Amino acid sequence: MLMPKLSAEQKRQMIEEIQTYFLEERGEEVGEIAAEICFDFIKDRLGPVFYNAAIRDAREVTEQRMQVLEEDLYALEKQL
Repeated sequence: MLMPKLSAEQKRQMIEEIQTYFLEERGEEVGEIAAEICFDFIKDRLGPVFYNAAIRDAREVTEQRMQVLEEDLYALEKQL
């Protein structure tokens, strides 16, 4: 599976979000290294689940649009 490339700034922001979550929801201060380990876990273990769900959704939308396109093309045919 191809993971999107994240800029250093995007990764830093996500790590900060993890730190904020732990502080606000659990009252725990989490250091940058621990938050990065959590980020890597989510990216490596859970990311593929979300990625695959997005691919399935995109496939379904594409199939629906192709069905409509096929119907439109049949409607354009001239009667002999």
